[in-house]
Amino acid sequence: MNNVRGTESHPITSPIVIDNETFKDNFQGVTTGTTPNTGYEPETAGALMSPNFTAISRDLTIEEALAQVRAQARTAENIYTVYVVGPENRLDGVISLRRLMIADPHALVAAVMTQPAMCVTTDTDQERVVRVFQELDSISVPVVNSENQLVGIVTVDDALDVQADEATEDLYFQGGLAATVGKESERSELMVRGSLWRIWKVRLPFLILAVLGGLVAAIVVERFEASLNAVAAVAMFIPLIMNIGGSVGTQSSTVFARGVAMGHIDINHFGKAFFKEVGVGASLGIITGIPSGLLAAVWTGLPALGMAVGAALIATMTVSALLGFVVPWFLVKIGTDHAAGAAPIITSIKDITALLIYFAFVTLFLSHLL
Repeated sequence: MNNVRGTESHPITSPIVIDNETFKDNFQGVTTGTTPNTGYEPETAGALMSPNFTAISRDLTIEEALAQVRAQARTAENIYTVYVVGPENRLDGVISLRRLMIADPHALVAAVMTQPAMCVTTDTDQERVVRVFQELDSISVPVVNSENQLVGIVTVDDALDVQADEATEDLYFQGGLAATVGKESERSELMVRGSLWRIWKVRLPFLILAVLGGLVAAIVVERFEASLNAVAAVAMFIPLIMNIGGSVGTQSSTVFARGVAMGHIDINHFGKAFFKEVGVGASLGIITGIPSGLLAAVWTGLPALGMAVGAALIATMTVSALLGFVVPWFLVKIGTDHAAGAAPIITSIKDITALLIYFAFVTLFLSHLL
């Protein structure tokens, strides 16, 4: 069934009746629709349309029509395109405000109007409405019911909003996240508007995991207490190793999230992007690790400690880049809220691995001092 049509198309479904007596008696030839957008299927022209349209009777003179348009200008969504209706508010034509202003004031609207290039019905899919705008290059499109009665208009700004939403949905689909779009919207609303208890339920488990990770990191430090006692300078560079690893992990997880949202990363086939990011992490580690190691060697007078710091930075940044991709990917795959869970998990694993890596290199290069 065709639900995008000109003025001489076949009837469609989803009727809605406008009180014609109200139209004649109260608006005297001009109407701004006031029908609420209830009773229509979501993502249709009926649900999308604005009831604030301006329509004039075909039996008015141009002078009378201008007076009525002027009277309704404050509430109308669009006064530049004026719709013409006949008996029972049936859509008969369209006329631009410019044409109204330059026409003979005594001429009838019916003599000046033209047929609308296209109209949509209340059950037209919103994506089809967007395509109508692309075809017509118009600022509004009329919406009619099964009786061809004018019940609303869709404006170009509404169509642009739909186009943006549909594009985002398509990008999620390309990224393999089509099934999670609704979930992500619900999760975002929960985090912003939900009760404190519901927010706790989402965020506390990940933070408890982070606390446990911190305790494990403390155990690692305790395990190498002898190294710290033997060479006190080793402790100086623990914050550097851990902080730089955290920064890289955050950057990588952000790259992953944005890449998926923009359709640049396919969640089901992200191997190429993953290995590239790991390579980026390793290269950043080399760029920052070598000068940091040299600085540590000069500062402490211990070349072996400088080697340990430099090697630990390279390894830690590589692992952090890996975690920044793998952790949010895994959370998405299992259907968990990656926005709340990725950072605490990455931080916990990164802290433990960074300490293990650092102390492993300290033991390797400074064994003669321990």
